[in-house]
This record gives sequence, C-alpha cells and structure tokens, in this order.
Amino acid sequence: MYICKSLSFILSMNISDCLHDSFLLMTIPEIIAVTTGIASVWFARKESILVYPVGIVSVLLYVYICINVGLYADAAINFYYFAVSGYGWYYWKHGGKYQRIKKEHELDSLMMGEEKGSEEAEISRYDAGINFMLFFITLIIGFGVGYLLNTFTNSTVPYWDGITTAIFFTAMWLMAKKKIENWIYWLIGDAACIPLFLYKGLCLSSLQYFIFTALAIAGYLSWYNRLQKKMNA
Repeated sequence: MYICKSLSFILSMNISDCLHDSFLLMTIPEIIAVTTGIASVWFARKESILVYPVGIVSVLLYVYICINVGLYADAAINFYYFAVSGYGWYYWKHGGKYQRIKKEHELDSLMMGEEKGSEEAEISRYDAGINFMLFFITLIIGFGVGYLLNTFTNSTVPYWDGITTAIFFTAMWLMAKKKIENWIYWLIGDAACIPLFLYKGLCLSSLQYFIFTALAIAGYLSWYNRLQKKMNA
C-alpha cells in the first residue's frame, strides 16, 4: 500500500519544482553534510581510510540537523554511525593482524612481535550461514522497529522506515568489518529510500540516495574485483 501511494505521488509530482524548493531550503550544515556523505561513499568504494574521517563529519552534522528539526530517531541512528565509524576507522587500519590470527592461528608469533604483512584489514566475506543469520536478524529488527513506530508514533510509513533503518544498521557494521556484503545492504537500503523520501517530499535527499545507489553498485563491483584478485593470487 505504501509503495503504491509513493509511486502515485512520484508520477503526479513536479520533480523540478520539488528539487528547486529543496535547494532553497538547504542550510550550510545540510550542504556540508550531503557533500561529505557522498564523498565518504566514494572513498569507501576506493577502499580509502578517508571514508571514516569524512563520514564522521557528515554524521555529526546530521545529528545536529535532525535534533534541530525534531527527528530524534534519525539523530540516534547517525550517532550510531558515528560510534561504528570510530571502530571501523581503527579496524581498517589495524584489522589485518586480527584477520591473520583467526585465519592462520599466528597468535604466538604476533605476541612475539613477528607480524607478517600489513596491519591494514583486507576485504573479506562471511560464509552463507552467517549471512543468513544477519539477514534474519535484520528482518526481525526492521519489523520490530516498524511495529514500535506504528504503535507509538504518527509515522505514515512505519515498516518501510523500520526495515530501511535495520538494513542501514547492518550495512554500517559490515562496512566497519570490511565485509563485501556491506554494499548489498547499502544498495537495497539506498534504493528503498529513493521513493520513500520522494513520498515525503524530500526530493534533494531522494536525489542523494539515488547517487548512493549508483555508488553502492560501483562499490560492490570494485570490491568484488579486488577480492577475486586476492583469492586468485
């Protein structure tokens, strides 16, 4: 029902007028937040550590923006992004040694200071069992959040909002662990947010998620090629 309503809204609205109004309403913090948000996804695609310092600027600005307009749940989500970004920043720089401990059982040599290779974490993937568990947990969280929104708030899209929120929670954690599956979650969540934000009349944010969707596809292909090269080396 929500999807049908949003599609009807998209077909009937004047996109150019909506984008024009959105640009007029933008503030300096929002402009910086959007710009750094897109830049951080670009850096993630390039497997650059700059994804985290640039991304942290974006999420902290969104915490400020969301609190100012009363979107407290969105502010909390962005604070979660900030916390996980700190962990991801550390793991990307030093996670290689933990990966080797797990994969090659080199704990003794590492403790003796005989580290092999770079400390930087490498792109990897989870096995099918873990991925199924993550997918199942994401659905449970999504429907749980949707139920809470439907029961205790005046949200017009509670389950849509809840499921996309859960997808982004999982995507952020997978990115921090440098798992290639993060791009699949970002792709699904970003694509779902395009009509969601259009339905809410937030055309500029919808455009941002369109860009995020394209970058998620490019990011997955880039990481997949790098992972294949590593596996075939």
